[in-house]
Amino acid sequence: MSFPEHPTTPADSTQPHTGEGARRGNGLAIAALVLGILAVVLFWTVIGGVLLGILALVFGIIGARRARGGRAPRRTMSIFGAVLGVLGVIGSVVIIAIGASILNSDEFKDFDDCVQHADTQSERDACADDFNEDVNN
Repeated sequence: MSFPEHPTTPADSTQPHTGEGARRGNGLAIAALVLGILAVVLFWTVIGGVLLGILALVFGIIGARRARGGRAPRRTMSIFGAVLGVLGVIGSVVIIAIGASILNSDEFKDFDDCVQHADTQSERDACADDFNEDVNN
């Protein structure tokens, strides 16, 4: 809007507007925090921990870099989201490693073979008891 007593100049159009209407947000920081929380809560699932954790890390890094450059607020929120994302990824990797080690163990292979050859429920229960004894000893 132009007023006769104050004509617009080219410099006026390049000046950033400061005020309540021009307040900027950092949607990446919010997304990083939400995804980081979900990654920590759902770390026991591969998709929840790994995928959401990596997304939280990426969004958190980008949001923090924007905030560091002064282009967006909420740098701390971005960092918390990235850290929670990393924790979700680490938790998922630990769960995957434990699961892989159990599935590749000799005790589990013996249990699987026993269950495949069992005809009745009582034989399957005996296989489970043998597996528990092998794992605990």
